[in-house]
Amino acid sequence: MVANNELRSMAREQLKGKWGNPVIVTLIYMVIVILVSAIPRVGGILSFLIIGPFLLGLTTYFLNFKRGNNPKPENVFSGFNNFGSAFILNIIMGIFIFLWTLLLVIPGIIACLRYSMSYYILSDNPDIGAISALNKSKELMSKNKKKLLLLWLSFIGWGICCIFTLGIGLLWLIPYMSLATVNFYEDIIIISKDDNQVLEVL
Repeated sequence: MVANNELRSMAREQLKGKWGNPVIVTLIYMVIVILVSAIPRVGGILSFLIIGPFLLGLTTYFLNFKRGNNPKPENVFSGFNNFGSAFILNIIMGIFIFLWTLLLVIPGIIACLRYSMSYYILSDNPDIGAISALNKSKELMSKNKKKLLLLWLSFIGWGICCIFTLGIGLLWLIPYMSLATVNFYEDIIIISKDDNQVLEVL
């Protein structure tokens, strides 16, 4: 299994000289989500409707970016092509994580890690549906939750820096963190293939 520092190094190398479009994609995502949520009366409902498809589109963009498919910024909207599954996935994930969080914070974090690969799996397998994506993520992450948690925690310093930039630094942190997570996903997929554990998604 590839070490976390190497996953981050791979992400930096993948972004080297190519930061433009990932930053634009992140900006599009952030601006639309913020503006929609700010709409009086209906903002909360609209945000609830679009967040799942947008997360799927963002995931698909960075998967394709990592794989050298040269995705365009407008591909961030591609998740709306599978609106139903993305919307249902967001609802079910939210419910599961919320219910586990009611027990304690730690079970909630574990649930978040358990289902963290669902959008990646749905992106690679658009016909399997939300429930299957969740189940496959649970299976895929059965022995990998600690590694992903440590990978995410390694970005805390960058997250603190973003606070001092009034959030502007997120335009660079989100692509960096997203690609490191894509590298993690593809690494555990390769391992799971060798163990004949999950879907062949690549």
